[in-house]
Amino acid sequence: MVKLVLVLGDQLTPTLPALSEADKGTNIVVMAEVADEASYVPHHPKKIAFIFAAMRKFAAKLESDGWQVAYTKLDDPNNTGSITGELIRRAEEHGAKEVLATEPGEWRLIEALNDCPLTITQLQDTRFIASHKEFEDWAEGRKELRMEWFYRDMRRKTGLLMEGDKPVEGKWNFDHDNRKAAPKSINYTGPMQFTPDETVENVLTLVEDRFSDNFGDLHPFWFATDAEQAQRQLTRWITYALPHFGDFQDAMMNDEKFLYHSTISFYINAGLLDPLDVCQQVEQAYKDNHAPINAVEGFIRQIIGWREYMRGIYFLEGPDYTSRNVLEHSRTLPAAFWGAETKMNCISKSVGQTQEEAYAHHIQRLMVTGNFALLAGIDPHQAHEWYLAVYADAYEWVEAPNVIGMSQFADGGIVGSKPYVSSGAYIDRMSDYCKSCAYKVKDKTGENACPFNLLYWDFLIRHRDRFSKNPRMGNMYRTWDRMGDERKDTVLTEAAAWLEKLDAGEAV
Repeated sequence: MVKLVLVLGDQLTPTLPALSEADKGTNIVVMAEVADEASYVPHHPKKIAFIFAAMRKFAAKLESDGWQVAYTKLDDPNNTGSITGELIRRAEEHGAKEVLATEPGEWRLIEALNDCPLTITQLQDTRFIASHKEFEDWAEGRKELRMEWFYRDMRRKTGLLMEGDKPVEGKWNFDHDNRKAAPKSINYTGPMQFTPDETVENVLTLVEDRFSDNFGDLHPFWFATDAEQAQRQLTRWITYALPHFGDFQDAMMNDEKFLYHSTISFYINAGLLDPLDVCQQVEQAYKDNHAPINAVEGFIRQIIGWREYMRGIYFLEGPDYTSRNVLEHSRTLPAAFWGAETKMNCISKSVGQTQEEAYAHHIQRLMVTGNFALLAGIDPHQAHEWYLAVYADAYEWVEAPNVIGMSQFADGGIVGSKPYVSSGAYIDRMSDYCKSCAYKVKDKTGENACPFNLLYWDFLIRHRDRFSKNPRMGNMYRTWDRMGDERKDTVLTEAAAWLEKLDAGEAV
């Protein structure tokens, strides 16, 4: 009997469970570019183009490997506009009643497949190191679900950077070596940039026609769009940038978008690169004395630690996770996040880079835009949808816990033991942004005071009842309590006035 085999746009892996379980001789692969997936948030045009182009190339590869593929392009007049609609249409065409699928990475799609009138078997996605059950078993009975402990179990499971049951060089984590401030210059020209071929050009024309009003620049388009190209970028990064990655992974610079970052999260999250294989290649660089332990361990922790942990949290917490808002923040996301004028250079640079590249590295996301959103009291669901829309590597399973949990503390501390907030001093220490800002990072109050300085204290005082007993935050409140009453009043009054300007839509 004919079965359909569903392959989604972030499942572009030949060993995908649904493909592995299918019969190449009788089953039909269904792939579709649909309006529902392209528009449930206003995705960055580069993100849409990347996924569609990679899908088309993957479909062609499947066909060359002997699969029959029913592929629907976005502009196909028969396109139903949804994944389930395309499954039903293809089932009618081919007389199929059953579908093999690999579990999607979003509750929204999982539930849509569950509600489909066809018989759909959702297979667990084995491209991840930890299964749902493994994470649930690890989490059961723990008062705190701290990533570090989970990460150590993943090291033991994979054997990465291990000597027997001990970590290499006697330590699990070398993060303290990975916090150097921005250097004077970067000796790396950034990711490999690929000239669009005919397939990519056709997609770019389509995306430009349909999504030109979305936030983000479509051109120039340089992403890898198949596994071979993605591997070439990984090899380039390991060769030329990995040795310096650890030292400067938290740094930010006005004139350097990529520093020593790998820029392969797009490719891993879409399925073009296997995460364990990537980590093994990076580990080999350490074994070959090409890259130091702090760089290699820091990168591997991001993949088998943080990435796997985020997925575990997302599925453990359930479909309502993106609606969490324990701090009851309700301010509207400011226009500056969509490219409007702002005098804050760090916001301008981070958002401008996002607009141009559909990419910003983790500290720009966490300690610039995320820090600002949290301090200013932005509605966390609006922040979540913004991050999901504007970054090419953003899929809800990984994006939501990073934003709702880590960045906005909207989950009440499931992901982080304290909110990631800072004054302007952190940004000044880790970047060269402040030197060319209209505000003065050294000014704590006054007309030219860095907004992060004002909003930092305003946030802490608004939420004092919640955070004052947090052992990691006591010093902050003791510092506030030592301030004179006049200075306290000035800080809070100026913060309120600044937020009023923000609410009024003024360029701040």
